[in-house]
Amino acid sequence: MDAPSAPQLTAFLGYQQIAHGPRESVLAELRRRQDNPPAIVFDDHSGERVELEAAPGYGTPCPAEADTAGGTRHARGVGRPRLGVVAREVTLLPRHWEWLSRQPGGASVALRRLVDDARRVYADRDAVRASRESTYRFLSTVASALPGFEEAARALFAGDSARFAEQTRDWPEDVARYARHLSANSWATTTPEQAA
Repeated sequence: MDAPSAPQLTAFLGYQQIAHGPRESVLAELRRRQDNPPAIVFDDHSGERVELEAAPGYGTPCPAEADTAGGTRHARGVGRPRLGVVAREVTLLPRHWEWLSRQPGGASVALRRLVDDARRVYADRDAVRASRESTYRFLSTVASALPGFEEAARALFAGDSARFAEQTRDWPEDVARYARHLSANSWATTTPEQAA
């Protein structure tokens, strides 16, 4: 079973990186600085913005949020919550349900096996796609006004690492470095579209 690792965060103020590390250390640095306007914080894995309130007393998840590793609270109900199994709805056609009903262990076992197989088969493709999406999220937030942004984005999704490096070469050092970090898995020889 995959155990989620503690997220690493990076905070930017304009084009300058001002903090990096676990949530608590980034939050402590933001509280110490009290910048106005506030810094923008990114998740190092997903490239998504993370909202942190730097005022004292904020930033600590409430008990309801702390219940789940992913930060998403699920209603208790059907499933095996202690094992991390939560029942959700799946919509399939009758032929799919018929096939699943004939599988050893039933529909749930068959679906878990299919998902695990697909995760293994498409792991490289999914890593490339996730890296490109996380990089683009960061770039569109911080670097959209920089020269070469559009060309860099095109190069990113085309898998052209040389062109991407060329377009970001003259960017502020912290922005270019973080973009390289997020895009590290973007440069596979096979694009997600070719692997599909």
